[in-house]
Amino acid sequence: MGKETGRQRYQVEGMDCGSCASKIAMAVGRLPGISDVSVSATTGSMSLAFENAAQLPAVETAVRKLGYGVASRDGGHPAPVAHEPAACDHDHNGHDHHHDQPDVATAGAAPHGLHGHDHRPSDGPWWASRKAQLTLLSGAALVLAYGLGHLVPAASTYAFVAAMLVGLVPIARRALAAARAGIPFTIETLMTIAAVGAVIIDAGEEAAAVVFLFLVGELLEGIATGRARASIQALGKLVPKTARLVEGESTREVPAETLILDAVILIRPGDRVPADGLIISGESAIDEAPVTGESVPVRKAVGDAVFAGTINGEAVLTVRVTATAADNTIARVVRLVEEAQEAKSPTERFIDRFSRFYTPVVLAAGALVAVLPPLLTGADWSAWIYKGLAVLLIGCPCALVISTPAAIAASLSAGARRGLLMKGGAVLEGMGRLSAVALDKTGTLTQGRPAVTDIIARGRTEADVLALAAALETGSSHPLALAILARAGADGVMVPPAINARAIGGKGVSATVKGEEVFLGAPQAASERVTLPADLAQHIQTLNDAGKTVSVLLVGGSVAGTLAMRDEPRADAVEGLRALKALGIRTVMLTGDNRRTAKAIGTLLGMDDVRAELLPEDKQRIVRELKAEGLVVGKVGDGINDAPALAAADIGIAMGGGTDVALETADAAILHARVTDIARMVTLSRRTMGNIQQNITIALGLKAVFLVTTVMGITGLWPAILADTGATVLVTTNALRLLR
Repeated sequence: MGKETGRQRYQVEGMDCGSCASKIAMAVGRLPGISDVSVSATTGSMSLAFENAAQLPAVETAVRKLGYGVASRDGGHPAPVAHEPAACDHDHNGHDHHHDQPDVATAGAAPHGLHGHDHRPSDGPWWASRKAQLTLLSGAALVLAYGLGHLVPAASTYAFVAAMLVGLVPIARRALAAARAGIPFTIETLMTIAAVGAVIIDAGEEAAAVVFLFLVGELLEGIATGRARASIQALGKLVPKTARLVEGESTREVPAETLILDAVILIRPGDRVPADGLIISGESAIDEAPVTGESVPVRKAVGDAVFAGTINGEAVLTVRVTATAADNTIARVVRLVEEAQEAKSPTERFIDRFSRFYTPVVLAAGALVAVLPPLLTGADWSAWIYKGLAVLLIGCPCALVISTPAAIAASLSAGARRGLLMKGGAVLEGMGRLSAVALDKTGTLTQGRPAVTDIIARGRTEADVLALAAALETGSSHPLALAILARAGADGVMVPPAINARAIGGKGVSATVKGEEVFLGAPQAASERVTLPADLAQHIQTLNDAGKTVSVLLVGGSVAGTLAMRDEPRADAVEGLRALKALGIRTVMLTGDNRRTAKAIGTLLGMDDVRAELLPEDKQRIVRELKAEGLVVGKVGDGINDAPALAAADIGIAMGGGTDVALETADAAILHARVTDIARMVTLSRRTMGNIQQNITIALGLKAVFLVTTVMGITGLWPAILADTGATVLVTTNALRLLR
């Protein structure tokens, strides 16, 4: 294999189980110049690496020959449908289209008759799909055969064979197409051999019933998989199709997908936000529940970010667009989840490897069951061939193959809808094994910005102290100044004008306010101007010990008051840390802040293990030390300053509100930066792994039971096919519980 020169993504129509995905991956992976093929049945997507773009048409041809539709997602245009000599047996929208004139609905469709899957389950009701129609036709043929057999017993055998062929011909053609692609051991192959073998031993009635039940099972698989796929596609539908573009003094309605960067849009109360952007005028409560799961509307004002798909609550907003439709928060979340679903977990990779050997072994087992007893003991050939055919049906690998990806896909989708993003099955699987979590302080356990916590007035009201301090800080962008101004705004304090304002380097700021000289600065700088009372000095020391920064306000040469500020813990930080402890996970705070402040915040949060005054390389070293103790370590940070530690951890988790950093730098991201979501992510992982274990038990358990009963002669072909299709439906339905 030569050097990879590019990657390509495709939408593949018609996949409804893990076996479908494996078949496509194997066929495409055999092509020269193609590598790293990843296929997800749940998202209906495929990605691959290629050496030369000229090799891509062969990829599309290989997929279509297997009976699936394929459309390039990077190029933007569906691949044309190739002519096939066979007549069509289904379309995509319930209408007939000519293949030589493909339109938007049919472009990229599979050659009809090869697969019979409902290629676009979300475009209409399931019962209107050609797959459903084929199943109903097979069922009707079976009922007709029973009726004809009752009326004309001599024609019974021929009637059941004809009924069987209605459903078997498409199945056999798919088996043949897969064999030509170098994949002879497929579920279609097993089904075809079993049905034809049943006819040979004069079990045509059962053969027809088994084919019908197989089609019913596939239909149910398709419906279940469509539900899982729709769960994440529903996110994309949150973004409105149109937007109100501001042009001078007027507005006009335009398609949301045509909005460019820095365009200005108007959002009315009750409207969904059509694009990511920054508010440039207006203030309103924004319902972010559709995107982040946040139940309480968030108040947004000028300078705040809004996300596409959220709902404007109460006032008109003017917003400057900061991301195009292809790159807004929802689009990136959908893209990330789809890519994550293509990245297989260790368990899924093991099941894939196992299934490649499993199907040939099943074929061999069926042959041995059919041949050995008659040869060795002189048993009845017909009876044991019948049992051998039943073994083939019992051994179909669909339920086993879908057991893991169905659960992982449902879990990743459920997490994404709640702002919990995990980049692939390996991350999802590893999250549940965490035994220690190292958390950054600033911006992770705390708000990431200081807030005024204490106002002590001496001879004045607290409002006066706040107003004078805000007057001095007006126009400043310093974090402490912004904290004072934010508190003044929140308290509704009227801020008087200041004149002759000037900053005194490293000490504070002074100005004339209401005819008086006012100074605001650090206690040491204030003590150089006036003598601080002993009780005030003691109070300042107490505040400092609590990790707070204190500013002293002087008016006319005397102390008027003090303001204390601190980067306060997030509202849910204590609850989030308790949740992690309840899961048996050790927590450690890692921060570059001073030891006194870190210890104060740690005490407030109930954390015993606090490491302070750390450089990035120190955080990385501590993570490695925790791993050396045998712990599985997760590192939670902002995705930039903590990059070395995030990379060193078993799982790196970024806290952020939909930024590029939060979505792209770490293994996982928590969109709305809630500490409690770390525990939710771990819980989701553990539930998923439990679900996978249940699925594997169901898949193998049913097969084991029916294998024994078949060899004993208790059950036959009908229960055998139910063991396969029934198990597949059961494990898929069980996995879909995770969507809740």
